[in-house]
Amino acid sequence: MRRPMLDRRSLLSLGVGAGASLALPRGLSADTGKTYKILMLTFRGETDVERGFRDLLDTAGLKTEIISRDARRDIANLPSMIADLATLKPDLIYTWGTPLTLGVAGPFDSTDPKFIRDIPVVFALVAAPVQARIAPSFAAPGRNVTGAVHVVPTDVQMKAMQSFMDFSTVGILYSTSEQNSDVIVREVKAFCDGMGAKVLARPFKNDASGRPTAEGVEDMVAQLRADKADWLYLLPDTFLGTIYDRVTPAALAAGLPTFGAAELAIREGGALVGLVSRYYSVGQLAGTKAVEILARGTPASKIPIETLKRFSLIINMRIAKSLGIYPPIAMLNYAELVTG
Repeated sequence: MRRPMLDRRSLLSLGVGAGASLALPRGLSADTGKTYKILMLTFRGETDVERGFRDLLDTAGLKTEIISRDARRDIANLPSMIADLATLKPDLIYTWGTPLTLGVAGPFDSTDPKFIRDIPVVFALVAAPVQARIAPSFAAPGRNVTGAVHVVPTDVQMKAMQSFMDFSTVGILYSTSEQNSDVIVREVKAFCDGMGAKVLARPFKNDASGRPTAEGVEDMVAQLRADKADWLYLLPDTFLGTIYDRVTPAALAAGLPTFGAAELAIREGGALVGLVSRYYSVGQLAGTKAVEILARGTPASKIPIETLKRFSLIINMRIAKSLGIYPPIAMLNYAELVTG
């Protein structure tokens, strides 16, 4: 039996609508007179997440020296990015995404001395920190790590997808090396099992070192469509985010609509629609964690991991026109339409 789809009232009750900047929490000003050194580790260059993070610190009055280093989309570059921690002595490390966060801080139950335990870490763009063993719980990280989760709950995304266009089969491409992706694939399968739908989950090929590659990805997308996938779900997989320029054109050529879990998937990646947390606001939320740690002296272990309270439904009308698949009229009342 099909689960009920989300109507406008249900979506709005979940905080779905036009996005807004995060207001600075009351009393979170941070003009201490001290300049704090922050090591910012990014995966694909600076994004709106980092702009939100920086702006929040500025709004709070926190004086900072930010040293920005980028992995250039390759986690193998991380060791060289943190090799000089002993001499750099940052007051805080900011990390983008699950691979970098795990590479820096490691799993919460690991005893490996290579992981950083004596410097607070604030992450952004981590989809499932508990399942990835970054922290044992959202409410009580219990270690030197806290941060901001960007992903809307999987079942809510599936219902939004279903509200746009019903489905019986969902296709997924994912990296087996990313724990977040494994978790979300299982969550999609659980939802689809409950409504009698099918999931076609296809892992990317790995190279000799076990890292995912884009080899044959266009054929994989075409095969999903040939196997009767109604949607291609672009889950929050770090590697997938680096090859949107190959995946979404292949999906468009195959007539396969795409639903994105991250803002980048729609704005830059060419997905048809997505239910997302805005990157800028995620960065601001991570920024509030940094202010609490640096200005207030609150240990990261006592600062809850959070997600935003408001989500945005974004529809790429250019892709909708190309596919000949348009959203329900009522959805246009609360969705953001991208026309460029």
